[in-house]
Amino acid sequence: MVRVVTDFDFNGRVVRGVLRVRPGFDLIRVQDTGLAQDTPDPDLLEWAAQNDRIVLTHDRNTMVGFATGRVAAGLAMPGVFVADNTAPFRRIIDDLLLIDDLTAQADWSDRVEYLPL
Repeated sequence: MVRVVTDFDFNGRVVRGVLRVRPGFDLIRVQDTGLAQDTPDPDLLEWAAQNDRIVLTHDRNTMVGFATGRVAAGLAMPGVFVADNTAPFRRIIDDLLLIDDLTAQADWSDRVEYLPL
């Protein structure tokens, strides 16, 4: 089982699809954490590390660099899943459910992975 937080611009259709298929999936939206919409990526990654949550994002441009920077600096980084916003939603949903079924939270530590797999 994995614990995930979506960033602000993550596609709500994927979130709704995952939760429709698996209501118990441990996913929260960053909007529900009290962080501001303009929270910088490094601060979101720090929050995710403090709360042991993998960040789910579409942001290939900045989030990946900040995540790998945390790893290089020896800081905690529970993981980042970068979902292709042009991929069919169902593929992303299926991959998230498969990850949840077959892996543990610790398997993704210090990793940046791209979805679909």
